Amino acid sequence: MKSWNTSLQANYGTPTIELISGKGALVTDIKGVEYLDFLAGIATNVLGNAHPAIVRAVSKQIATLGHVSNFYAHPNVLALSKKLVAMTGDKSARVFFCNSGAEANEAALKLSRKTGRTRIVATKEAFHGRTMGALSLTGQPGKRDPFKPLIKGITHVPYGDMGAMLKKVSKKTAMVIVEPIMGEAGVIVPPHGYLQALRELCDETGALLVFDCVQTGMGRTGDWFGYEYSGIQPDVITLAKGLGGGLPLGAMIALGGAANLFQAGDHGSTFGGNPVATAAGLAVIDTIEKKGLLPRVSAIGVELMADIALIEGVQSVRGAGLLIGIEFSSPIAKMVTKVCERNGVLVNGNSETVIRIAPPLIISDREVAKFLKVFTESVHEVSKKVSD
Repeated sequence: MKSWNTSLQANYGTPTIELISGKGALVTDIKGVEYLDFLAGIATNVLGNAHPAIVRAVSKQIATLGHVSNFYAHPNVLALSKKLVAMTGDKSARVFFCNSGAEANEAALKLSRKTGRTRIVATKEAFHGRTMGALSLTGQPGKRDPFKPLIKGITHVPYGDMGAMLKKVSKKTAMVIVEPIMGEAGVIVPPHGYLQALRELCDETGALLVFDCVQTGMGRTGDWFGYEYSGIQPDVITLAKGLGGGLPLGAMIALGGAANLFQAGDHGSTFGGNPVATAAGLAVIDTIEKKGLLPRVSAIGVELMADIALIEGVQSVRGAGLLIGIEFSSPIAKMVTKVCERNGVLVNGNSETVIRIAPPLIISDREVAKFLKVFTESVHEVSKKVSD
C-alpha cells in the first residue's frame, strides 16, 4: 500500500487491506471485497458498523452541539455518567471521561498517587496502553524496552499467581491493576478465586484494586464490565473500546473512598465527555439493554467455544461471551489469520499459537455459522500445507 508508506509513520507496519464501508458485522474494502469482521475494531464496534441507533444519536448531536469545554456541563455527559454509576451497582461511584483505554489507565495511575503511595503491582504480559504511564503498567517487554526508563516503582508479577502477589503487595502499594480476563496476552482467564483473593489482599493493605475492563467491558463477556463473575467490586474500573461503539470514548470510574480522591484541578481532558462521543455511548448502552444482548452474548459464546473446540488442530478454547482465545497445538495462528482474511473473515493472530476473536455483540446465528465454516476450512488448509 504505497500511499500509506509515503504519508504515515511506520509504527503500525503496512496494512494488507483498505476498508471503506461497513454494515453490521460486514466490512467492505476499496476493491469491493466483503469481509465478516470477527475482530470488531479490536472489541470496539460492539454494535457493528453503521448501527442505526448510533447513527441517529451522533447525527442529531453533531447538528446540535459538537463540543463544549469542561468548564460547562451538557445533557449527555450527565446522562452517561449517571448510567455508568447505575451499572456499577454502587451509588458512591464517580466517573472521569477521556478518549481511550490508555488515558483511562493514566487517570487511574494518577488517582493512585492521591493515596500518598507510589508503588504499583501489575501483571506480566498485561496490556494497559502505550502512553508512558500506561506503558509502564503494561507487562510486555517488547513494547516497554525501547522506551525505558519508564515510571519507577512498578512491579510485574505472573498473572493468576496469588503467591507472587502476596510477596509484592504491601501497605506501601498504591494500587494493583489487572484485567478480569487478559485480552492482548491471548484471552487468559484467571484461576478460580483469583480476583476475590486480590480484593482481600487490597483490603488488608489499603491498596486500590483497579480492574482494566477496556477489552472485557460493555457487554463483551456477557456482563457490563467483565469482572461480575467474581462477585466483588474493585475500587477503580477503566473502560473504553466498546463504550463509544466506534467513537473515541473512555472512562475511569472510581468507587467508594477512591471516588473522592480527585479534587478540582487534579486531572482533565479537552475532549473527555464530548457531546458527540457520549451520545454514541448512551446509544450503545440503550441498545444493549433494549435488545437484551447480554444474555445472548453469553449463550452464543458458550456455543461458539464448544464448536471451535471440535476443530482438528485446536488445542484449547478460552474466554467468556464474545471474547475468545483459540490456541492451536502447533504454531499456525498467523498463517490461519492470513488464510481467513483471504477467505473473507477477519480475526487476530495474537501470537504464533493463539487467535483472538471478538465479533460485534449483534452477530447473527447465520454469521456465526459462516465464521465456523470459513474458520474450519482455513485451519484445515493451513494444517495440510504445514504437514505436506
